Amino acid sequence: MQQIRLEADANAEKVEELASKVKTLEQENLAKEQEITSLAHKNQSLEAEVEKLDVGHKDMKSQLDQTGHHGSQNEALQRKLQILEEEAEEADKNIRETNDKYRQADVKAGHYERKVQALESSRDQWEEKYEEMAKKYAHVKKELEDFQLEIGNI
Repeated sequence: MQQIRLEADANAEKVEELASKVKTLEQENLAKEQEITSLAHKNQSLEAEVEKLDVGHKDMKSQLDQTGHHGSQNEALQRKLQILEEEAEEADKNIRETNDKYRQADVKAGHYERKVQALESSRDQWEEKYEEMAKKYAHVKKELEDFQLEIGNI
């Protein structure tokens, strides 16, 4: 009887512990989803910036072609073109890094979702065991009371 109570108490503690773990993992999952959203937004911003830089690059190239005979303008445009190309390369690098971070966050989110599902399943099993033990405890308690009544009648 005492052992059943101890097992029931242990199972209740395990259920509380698992519920706490599930809550923690859900919070982590939410944080990862927010990070994914943030990275996706940053990715879109960087893509827009790359498009803007590409347009600027094309404009500078066309201006450079039109003013090929003007030496000082040509040099200034060459410098601007070089700067725009460097910015475009940096933006491309940022996009690749952002995409990599986005993929990593997505993989982590999937991992945590699976982990949450596994913990929820484990919690459900522990809750079933707890209910089963509570039923056994109630049955044994009733048998004990019946036995005490029989002894009291003798």
